[in-house]
Amino acid sequence: MRTLTRWLPQRVHYAWVVAAVIFVTLLAAVGVRATPSVLIVPLEQAFGWSSGTISLAISINIILYGLIGPFAAALMQQLGIRRTVLLALTLLSGSVAASTFMTEPWQLVLSWGLAVGLGSGVVALVLGAMIVNRWFAKHQGLVMGIITASTATGQLVFLPMLAAVAQNHGWRPVVWIAALGAAAMIPLVALLVPESPAAIGLKPYGAAEDAEIAAPVRANPLTVAFATLGRAAKSTGFWLLFASFFVCGASTNGLIGTHLISYCFDHGIPEVEGAGLLAAMGVFDLIGTTASGWLSDRFDSRWLLFWYYGLRGLSLLYLPYSGFSLYGLSLFAVFYGLDWVATVPPTVRLANELFGRKDAPIIFGWLLAGHQLGAGATALEAGLLRTALGSYLVPVLISGGLCVMTALIVLRIRRGRAGELEPVPA
Repeated sequence: MRTLTRWLPQRVHYAWVVAAVIFVTLLAAVGVRATPSVLIVPLEQAFGWSSGTISLAISINIILYGLIGPFAAALMQQLGIRRTVLLALTLLSGSVAASTFMTEPWQLVLSWGLAVGLGSGVVALVLGAMIVNRWFAKHQGLVMGIITASTATGQLVFLPMLAAVAQNHGWRPVVWIAALGAAAMIPLVALLVPESPAAIGLKPYGAAEDAEIAAPVRANPLTVAFATLGRAAKSTGFWLLFASFFVCGASTNGLIGTHLISYCFDHGIPEVEGAGLLAAMGVFDLIGTTASGWLSDRFDSRWLLFWYYGLRGLSLLYLPYSGFSLYGLSLFAVFYGLDWVATVPPTVRLANELFGRKDAPIIFGWLLAGHQLGAGATALEAGLLRTALGSYLVPVLISGGLCVMTALIVLRIRRGRAGELEPVPA
């Protein structure tokens, strides 16, 4: 792989190529993860399954997506990033393709719940955190913001197209598109992503020439993941970040990412237009998350999170009273979209500062597990409440209120005398 750098201009570090490949890979994975939100109404119509039944599979998917994160990070340290990602992409594309033959709810749970949850849990933001820590010594916040923005770009690229295909051709072509998108990433990762800068004779971008790179310690990934959790669990800062990321997942993937299209459908807005709203939010999130990465390199991440959660909460509290008019939904799309995953760069930054670069990717995996626990719980809760009450009003108000509370919680992480972040005493 040392020949990979020959075709690059001398001033361009290969770390930027790796970041670009990971951006595209996460974009494809987001397309797969976003597909269930497009499938809710078509599956209801095709099989007569309730939104609660479909939300159960989505909830399992979302929870596994988060729970696998810390173990995926540990596995990447032991088995290697490239091998781990290639295995995950193979599982993801194969299980999605197999779901085209499903006829029973348990098959939906097995394919889109268990298998896709496991595969997507590897090709997730924890992968971005691992790449940033391994390949970049400076501009980490900016690069993490750009990679995180792939979730917005994935919505922009996939959702309107998938919704249009579902409306005109049914749900199976939608699934085949998602499967092919994941499969297309396999050769890209295999050919263009070295294991580390040292594998191609480089230092991380921005690292000093005499900087020493520690070799990874070989150990059981389960042992590494739980040992790292044990060290982090002694810190109040970890639990504050875990709680905030739980609410982050509840108010994004679990609520808006999963249910916004069907929420709009309940108010007479067709699926394609609902997907277009998500895509519009994706455009603003691409801007907001990249800016958040730039800001997290320069400002106190706690106050950034305070503003992000506070504004998100106000946006959600406004949504039920927007009238679902063009003006009202456009206003929501701008404010909520700028904030969609803007919380990720400052959260990664805080994890690095609290726990160090060695443990930070695995700890971020545990934080992502909290994120997806919140998302999975809310995806199921919102589906069940919609079935019981005939409306999404209550789950939207719950998520909005939690965001406002979380804006205050993150300020409990304080700075020490030397400027280093330290946990608040219990």
